[in-house]
Amino acid sequence: MATNQYQSYAERGPSKIEAFKTATTAAVKAISGREDATVVFTPIANNQKFGSTPAGEVRLPLPPQKLTAENVLRLRGAADAMALRLKHHNSTIHARRMPSGKDAIDAYNAMEQTRAEALGVEQFQGVAQNISLALEQRLTLEGYGLARTHIQIQMGDALKVLIHDRCGGFKLGPTCKHVKELFEAEYGEKLDAHLDALKAALGNQKAYADVERQIIETLELEKDDGGRELDDEESEVGDESEKNAEQKESESEQEKDSDSASGQSESQAGTEEVDGEASEDDQNSQTESMLESAMEPGSDGKQMRPKPGHNTGGEHARYKVYAIQFDQVEDAANLCDAEELARLRLQLDRQLAHLQGIVARLANRLQRRLMAQQQRSWEFDLEEGMLDASRLARIVANPMYTLSFKREKETTFRDTVVTLLIDNSGSMRGRPITIAAMTADILARTLERCGVKVEILGFTTSQWKGGQSRKHWAEHGKPANPGRLNDLRHIVYKAADSPWRRARRNLGLMLREGILKENIDGEALAWAHSRLIARHEQRRILMVISDGAPVDDSTLSVNPGNYLEQHLRDVIAYIENYSPVQLLAIGIGHDVTRYYRRAVTLMDADELGGAVMQELTDLFEEDSRTARSYGAAMVA
Repeated sequence: MATNQYQSYAERGPSKIEAFKTATTAAVKAISGREDATVVFTPIANNQKFGSTPAGEVRLPLPPQKLTAENVLRLRGAADAMALRLKHHNSTIHARRMPSGKDAIDAYNAMEQTRAEALGVEQFQGVAQNISLALEQRLTLEGYGLARTHIQIQMGDALKVLIHDRCGGFKLGPTCKHVKELFEAEYGEKLDAHLDALKAALGNQKAYADVERQIIETLELEKDDGGRELDDEESEVGDESEKNAEQKESESEQEKDSDSASGQSESQAGTEEVDGEASEDDQNSQTESMLESAMEPGSDGKQMRPKPGHNTGGEHARYKVYAIQFDQVEDAANLCDAEELARLRLQLDRQLAHLQGIVARLANRLQRRLMAQQQRSWEFDLEEGMLDASRLARIVANPMYTLSFKREKETTFRDTVVTLLIDNSGSMRGRPITIAAMTADILARTLERCGVKVEILGFTTSQWKGGQSRKHWAEHGKPANPGRLNDLRHIVYKAADSPWRRARRNLGLMLREGILKENIDGEALAWAHSRLIARHEQRRILMVISDGAPVDDSTLSVNPGNYLEQHLRDVIAYIENYSPVQLLAIGIGHDVTRYYRRAVTLMDADELGGAVMQELTDLFEEDSRTARSYGAAMVA
């Protein structure tokens, strides 16, 4: 019924965008039964997070100027889903039964959203079609249709498919059916009774939430170690690895100072410095040769990657990679078709038009600072050029002096290249990644006007929870402590030698669903560093934007808990102590000062653009003051 309020605007052109918004708003109010509901269209909607918007407010993706059938489908599904949440969801009941741990919370939220959708599917046939097609589209974009095992799929998405299938109301698409088959093969017997109980309790949120908690317990999503999921196929190796890690951490803590070890949880212990068995000299020696010995040239002779199975230090400092043949270094344009990339870029442009404010002003300030370092100076006592009036007095006093001329010249400005390395993990989804993309865009334009080259890179994984690397590991007997166990995806949004106008569309890729997955920071930092080292510029700056420590469930489930974090510390230590590259970091909601010597922590993503510009301005000013001091000393 309510779906009839929609009109097929896909063929009517940009002039009908406002009419489409009006129809969508009316449909949301009709389905939810809330005439007071407020519908807001934003470039990046963040509706999946419960409690992220004020009560009675629905945020939907901003329709592009050219509506396609795919865009209309996405908007209809999102509108119906949020309307049903308004109608059937009680936030107080939901919060009282909220579990702990990221995986558990994600699954809990996904199941509650599915409950609201299932109730709407029973009532409205049009809603059933919209939600079904939108779900199929989203899971396809996530790459789940190519998944070979259940560990490559997010538990919340899988539970959504299983619950909708059990409740009925709409047919599953090919990707949804594939997800269902993978999870039924693994958890079918465990979840059958629970799924029936969920179907029976659809109309009672309290009873439904109780069953949700039972499912979370059955799937062991809520753990004492911070909620990290350990799948059944990982348990044998994972348990042994966790015991080894606990034993090593215990030995290390006994030899550390009491102020660095007391009161630490298992996850916090992973952030401490390396074990006390190695002396300080040994650790420095290991760090000095870590990048050279652990990295080997890529196919282009410049990009570096870890050697398979390489040991970068002692027993506790070891970092190795199980398989590199599945890793990717991709140009952003190759990961998305041109039409969608243009649509995503339009979303970014709209965000830039409304939010650049302080960032643009700071960008102008940075430009003035850089241009000030290119001030003109003069050469005196020349035989030709412009007459030097300041020397005329001596000619009057002594006619034997010849006329003196001067010539203006530009001071030498150090060639500079700046690399912006952006965390493309799932936790950056929403406003953080939007602000990061916007900042990268403004930074590239500003520095290009000043003759400073900018490279924009991103890092994530191509699959959730292991991908082909994990499958390869499982097929070869699951050897213990395999090292990094996931498929890296490093993305080049803008190469240093590529002008901004050619790469501007690529930045829109950060806003695409399905791109942001897991983050392995240490190898990404080493990769970006190796690209900078191959550059010829005199000054090389590497800025990292991240919102947390390295997280990869597949790797951490079969290695010590601080495995990725310790490798990140080793790479940072090498760059800061032995590399000519200047390294700085911006942390979003996460204290990165415990990793990086020069770092800023932001609690609000809106501060990111200003912080990036301010840090670069300070860095260039410091360099300018150093150059002036050196010049004055030489003159003296």
